[in-house]
Amino acid sequence: MKILMIGAHQDDNEFRCGALAKKYVDLGHEVTFLSMCNGCGGHHILTPEETTATRAKESAKVAELLGITYDVWDIDDCSIVADLETRRRLIRYIRKISPDLIIAHRTIDYHADHRAAAQLVQDASYLLIVPHECPDVPAMKTCPVIMYFEDRFTNPEFKADVVIDIDTEIDIKLKIADINVSQVYEWLPYTNGQTVPDDPKERFEWLKGMDITPETTDEEVLAAQRGYAVRYAKTAARFRKELIEKYGVERGSKIRYAEAYQVSEYGSPLTEEKKKELFPF
Repeated sequence: MKILMIGAHQDDNEFRCGALAKKYVDLGHEVTFLSMCNGCGGHHILTPEETTATRAKESAKVAELLGITYDVWDIDDCSIVADLETRRRLIRYIRKISPDLIIAHRTIDYHADHRAAAQLVQDASYLLIVPHECPDVPAMKTCPVIMYFEDRFTNPEFKADVVIDIDTEIDIKLKIADINVSQVYEWLPYTNGQTVPDDPKERFEWLKGMDITPETTDEEVLAAQRGYAVRYAKTAARFRKELIEKYGVERGSKIRYAEAYQVSEYGSPLTEEKKKELFPF
């Protein structure tokens, strides 16, 4: 299969579905990350040019770690617009990849780039099969299934149509975060007013936020304030019911880390048969 994950920025895909990407690659499927923005705005000390170069190197390391293709467009941060030119650029890009599954943002989001990227995916979706739109690239026969990344916005609230156990991939998820030094240890702490330890070992413990053991309760996880291990443990705690429905009581109640996805009505229907094909985990 061909899987396309579309984010506005160079941490969006890896932080929201990096474990799922690894699962696909391990099964021999092709995964592509697209970041619509070049990363130029994501730092408080580096110049835009320095930030773009730094983020490009970090993304290349992520691509190598996961075994994926990682494309970065030349749109400056905070500058994505859901206009006709960008929509047609996206239509051509998607058609060339011809994915079975697209995963992207919802339009319900705090960041203008996220909202615009989501709108572009929605606007492009049906047009992927229209031959006279962007006729220089052959139209797809059918629209891919489209899913949304998990978010915590509530109007409307995210619905977990697919929840994936990522216990075996949590080390990869933390390594992905650790690779994104300029984002995880520099830019985001600056925006959140946090202090990051200088020692690499202490810094990685800070990254995790807390040690999550089999004895750690969902209530303790949900009450935790920060941490990347905590982030994915919160998903498991948040959708414990769905995990139990999918994996059974014995396994589902013990899963510590998860990723979750919602079906988009703009893509092909996710039938039960299609769900088993696309998410055989």
